[in-house]
Amino acid sequence: MVAPLKRSSDWQGDYDAIIDVRTPAEFADDHIPGAINLPVLSDDERVKVGTLHKQNAFEGRRLGAALISRNIADHLDRVLADKPPSWSPLIYCWRGGQRSGSLARVMAETGWVVTVLDGGYKTYRGHILDHLNPLAERLKPVLIQGPTGSAKTHILNAAKKKGIQCLDLEGLAVHRGSLLGFEPNQDQPSPRMFDSLIYQHLSQFDLDKPVLIEAESSKIGACQIPKGLWQIMQQAPKITISASLESRVEFLIRDYAHVISEPERLDRLIDGMIKRHGHDVTQQWRDHV
Repeated sequence: MVAPLKRSSDWQGDYDAIIDVRTPAEFADDHIPGAINLPVLSDDERVKVGTLHKQNAFEGRRLGAALISRNIADHLDRVLADKPPSWSPLIYCWRGGQRSGSLARVMAETGWVVTVLDGGYKTYRGHILDHLNPLAERLKPVLIQGPTGSAKTHILNAAKKKGIQCLDLEGLAVHRGSLLGFEPNQDQPSPRMFDSLIYQHLSQFDLDKPVLIEAESSKIGACQIPKGLWQIMQQAPKITISASLESRVEFLIRDYAHVISEPERLDRLIDGMIKRHGHDVTQQWRDHV
């Protein structure tokens, strides 16, 4: 029995899964949080089809159809092989057109109740752009501030375990916010993905209750804090954490063990401090390293 193929602009509905059929590169740049990537064209395949389509539209569509059909068959044999008849996903591509429609039609013919996101990723991104800053401005933030090594992030995580609403911006940015703040073997999210992750968390908060946030500069590594959120953070009440120099050093040696273990990388990072502290001081640091 052929299941109905539905269309909706509601990406926050009650779906069993959200499927992003765009290329892996598009998915990595940004996607609806929680979505899985089942590309109907790989990055290279999309380039090939697009290039051929400009030269000969019919041949481009024929090649696209062949590649998409093979990729859909692979998804049916692998990721979708164990999904029951009652499984009901939302599917989207860039604009909610041919790529999402191709997988959706096959899945509907198979018997699943499938919904295609009207307008695709552009609908979702438009919602984020329209609602992120207004949502942030409704927050009641309380900031944790203190010198490096005062374990602010650990305090934030402990508060979260106690049931306090917390927004861990450094965790979302995959960066600790300082010159030495990189996380080993992890990339930071794109600016758009950072927006998506922040929106996801803000939309889950009870806006009548306070939200604990670590004090940050406007950028965390390469990630820019959204303007509305940054402005409300500047006006927020603050809790200052104090700790002795000795305890901060002891904590940092443990918490930044990945930096200590790579002296060559640490030496390169010190270059970023020359402008502020001068060559003599930074050379002393290099000698210590």
